[in-house]
Amino acid sequence: MKKEPYITRLDIELTERCNNNCIHCYINLPDDDLCAKKKELSTDKIKEILKEAVSLDCMTIRFTGGEPLLREDFEELYVFTRKQGLKVLIFTNATLINKRLAELFSRIPPLEKIEVTVYGINKNSYEAVTGKKGSFKAAEKGIKLLLKNKIPFVVKSAVLPPNKNETDKFEKWAMAIPDMDRLPSKSMFFDLRCRRDNEIKNRFIKKLRITPEEGIGILTREKDKYIKEMKEFCSKFTRPPGDDLFSCGAGFSGCADAYGYFLPCIMLKCPDTAYDLKNGTLEDAIVNFFPKIRAMRAKNKDYLKRCAKCFLKSLCEQCPAKSWMEHGTLDTPVEYFCEIAHAQAKFLGLVKPHEKAWEVTDWKERLRNFSRNVIPAEAGIQT
Repeated sequence: MKKEPYITRLDIELTERCNNNCIHCYINLPDDDLCAKKKELSTDKIKEILKEAVSLDCMTIRFTGGEPLLREDFEELYVFTRKQGLKVLIFTNATLINKRLAELFSRIPPLEKIEVTVYGINKNSYEAVTGKKGSFKAAEKGIKLLLKNKIPFVVKSAVLPPNKNETDKFEKWAMAIPDMDRLPSKSMFFDLRCRRDNEIKNRFIKKLRITPEEGIGILTREKDKYIKEMKEFCSKFTRPPGDDLFSCGAGFSGCADAYGYFLPCIMLKCPDTAYDLKNGTLEDAIVNFFPKIRAMRAKNKDYLKRCAKCFLKSLCEQCPAKSWMEHGTLDTPVEYFCEIAHAQAKFLGLVKPHEKAWEVTDWKERLRNFSRNVIPAEAGIQT
């Protein structure tokens, strides 16, 4: 019997540097940050990691950043990765896609749709987000090259003050792209700095966050579809997590960051949960190190009182990565994400106004009723 693959997909953050300076970004460093560039993994080391990933039955590599196309060796790494038989998924802002790259992607297809983040439908809104003059024109040119060369790609966005009134126009434009088979995804509930390296930026990001109620308004624009999807989702995944810290897929694959540390989750930059690939292997991290991380249990009293008993865990973005960004711990509740989860639950009729989900004892019955369209009168939906 064939063994299960150790890794099905590997994320590689080629750099944390970016040629944009987006107002909401949790990771970006300036493109001319020579100190960061000097610390980044060498071309040879990345190739070594890629070859080991193949030996562990990896099928897909996701190149991300920062802006991965900033790497001077990107073309070399891309061709090497495809020659290893790996599919390549690229997260990019498209501003650095030139004729040479587009022709490369056409000649050697990545086999996964490129994902392009678009920050506004016009120059003013776009550059109010990116903070870089000329970025809109550069992105527009890159997207046109992808279209001209028939390279499959999708677009996504972020809901921010400069572009929040453009949703309808953006979606209409996006759905005209040949490979868009659904409405573009949108980031709304922004993360703080993963490296906990910029408190001033963190305060600014918090001001950009929309309210839970605004978020529900966006999530439920296609109300019937949203409710249908949530019924299926909640019936499968909604339950209290207990004291497990990692109730997600963290640690079953992972992310190699720009400096050679293998992380159980692309968002979790805590040094205590990082494995040094410069002195070890992907296999050792997956087989020996990550299981110890996943076995960690919550100790924070508030977490054990609230999150551990809350049946809304699947609706809540509370996780070790979010706690680390917000508080510098792995198990401190993040109020913002708690409020968002409760706002969704109130809309769906799973909790009543002013009710705390961790105090609900009949949550199984409520989920059964929800799946059968039996909705309390206080709920935000009608059936």
